[in-house]
Amino acid sequence: MVIPILFSVRKDHSLLTDPESFGASPEDSFGVVAPDLPVYGSSDKPNKPGAIFRVHDRWAQLMTGVLGYKKFAAHGVDWGSTVTEHLARSHPDSVIAIHLTDVPFGHLFRKPDDPSRQEKEFFEANDHWIQKEDAYAMIQSTKPQSLSCGLNDSPSGLAAWIVEKFRAWSDCGGDVESRFTKDELLTNVMIYWVTETIGSSFQPYYDFSNATAFTWISEVIKGWVGSCKVPAALALFPKDISRPPREWAQRSFDVQRWTEMPRGGRFAALEETELLADDSAWFRLFRS
Repeated sequence: MVIPILFSVRKDHSLLTDPESFGASPEDSFGVVAPDLPVYGSSDKPNKPGAIFRVHDRWAQLMTGVLGYKKFAAHGVDWGSTVTEHLARSHPDSVIAIHLTDVPFGHLFRKPDDPSRQEKEFFEANDHWIQKEDAYAMIQSTKPQSLSCGLNDSPSGLAAWIVEKFRAWSDCGGDVESRFTKDELLTNVMIYWVTETIGSSFQPYYDFSNATAFTWISEVIKGWVGSCKVPAALALFPKDISRPPREWAQRSFDVQRWTEMPRGGRFAALEETELLADDSAWFRLFRS
């Protein structure tokens, strides 16, 4: 049985699709589907707000209705982890397991009344990070058009905005080219430039910050119904922008695997492809 994996990031997936080339059994192969998030790259641009709360339904339809898979696994990071959680919430009959590299940040809006010591330390570290690094998210959430006009007109401004995050959020020790080639960095910038999607890429931030009470109530109910029923694995990379303790993840997910990686940052699929692929192979447990 070849388990299809819905990946929210693009990289060389041959470690999963062709393990025989790397000395492993061909029976351990996976089918990999890596769609673009709406508003990014070559994807369409939704004509109404709230797309981040709907994309999981489109991806579920892609996997089951278009590609014909009855069951599939899903992996996500960053906004992809949010969509992956939404998939588990809304489509638990189709999603057999999920794999994340972070706990979606939306959970930080609902801190518990009984946090553990580790959770308190995590919240404090996150508050410190917000003070030092979160200005980008604040402006993308509140005044996205003011920013996007300038970035869409300036290649150097766009490159500075994007490459700075690769440097700050990766395990590069301040030398961004120790982790990413110029081709990788420029390709990433060019995708935004030629498709003119830097402005639309801010929409998920705006949607989250301006969601209605009805939307949040609906999301909480879906979490009660779905997320906790789907087996979850989390792989934590030491230089990621968020390093939650296991008990924080277990409040929202059925955590069956927890891996603390020796190196890597936010862009694990680019930085540590083999580590991520090896950990994602946990999905093999669900072949039956």
